[in-house]
Order: sequence, then structure tokens, then C-alpha cells
Amino acid sequence: MTPFFVHETSYVDDNVHIGNNTKIWHFSHVLSGSNIGEHCSFGQNCVVGPKVTIGNGVKVQNNVSVYEGVECEDDVFLGPSMVFTNVINPRAFIVRREEFKKTLLKRGCSVGANATIVCGITIGEYALIGSGAVVNRDVKPYALMVGVPARQIGWVSRAGNTLNFNTEGIATDLFDNSRYLLQNDQLSEIA
Repeated sequence: MTPFFVHETSYVDDNVHIGNNTKIWHFSHVLSGSNIGEHCSFGQNCVVGPKVTIGNGVKVQNNVSVYEGVECEDDVFLGPSMVFTNVINPRAFIVRREEFKKTLLKRGCSVGANATIVCGITIGEYALIGSGAVVNRDVKPYALMVGVPARQIGWVSRAGNTLNFNTEGIATDLFDNSRYLLQNDQLSEIA
């Protein structure tokens, strides 16, 4: 018995690593060279790879393709039908595999439904990308991004709650009493 679950309608190519307690649901395909961590979940109609790295605890909702060049660290959330690109200037009649750009999603960030992530950027730890946003540049850790093109409208906690700061630039998330300091347009968690 395998230590992970793959639905009978899905395909997993050779040369793939899938961690313990990961679930891959209906009509999905994991391509060769991909490495998926433990405790991940892939909804129906997902494609991973080839040569993609997915950390532990990642949740990929229905209809998401994670293309070569994308790396997701631990605890990343990819909302339904969100989109990655891997080439800046695609043409059907020009092969540009050598031009794939790396896209990095740092630990704990979330991408909302139907958002588009343009290749070659980094989304910072615990950032929150709103549904339908088009992200075409790097995103700071804990940033709240919305719109087309996406712009930062605030900051969120590790739990994804909007933060409100006092006059000293300190905010507390009542969900878990975590505290944050906003200084020089950078957010950090404080003890």
C-alpha cells in the first residue's frame, strides 16, 4: 500500500516523488521529475510538472497547472483556477523552453481563485493575493495584493487577517495574538 493517495482517474509518471499523506484527486497528472512533499492536496484536473518542486502541506485547488519553473515552499495555498505562466513572450510557432523563468512562492502565501501569476517573480512569505488579481512583480512578505495589475492595499498576518497598526507601527492579530511591526515599508513578526 502506498503512503499517499492517487485517484484511479489520475496519472503519475515515472521518476516522481510524492510524500506521505498527500492526496491527488480526479483527472490530474503529475509529470516526470516532479517532487511533491507530505500532507499536500491536489483537487481535480490539476497538472504538476515536469520538474516542479512542491513543499509540505501545500493545497492546490481544482483546475490548477503548476508548470516547470514554479516552486512552492511549505504551506502554500493555490486557489481554484489560478494560473501560472512560464514564458514572458509566448508564441505557438517558437519553442522557448530555454527561456522558462523561475517563479517562487514562499512559505505560507496564498493565491486566490482565478488570479494570474506572471513568471519570473517571487511571492513573499504569508502574502495574500486576492481573487482575480494579475501579479506581474515581486510581492513582499505579508503583503495584501489585489487588482489588475495587482497593487498592495495593506498587510496581513500569518493567519491571513488584515492588520491595523497603532501609532508605533505595531499590529496584533486577535486570531492568535501574534504581533507585527511595520517599519520602513517592511513587516516583521515580533515576540
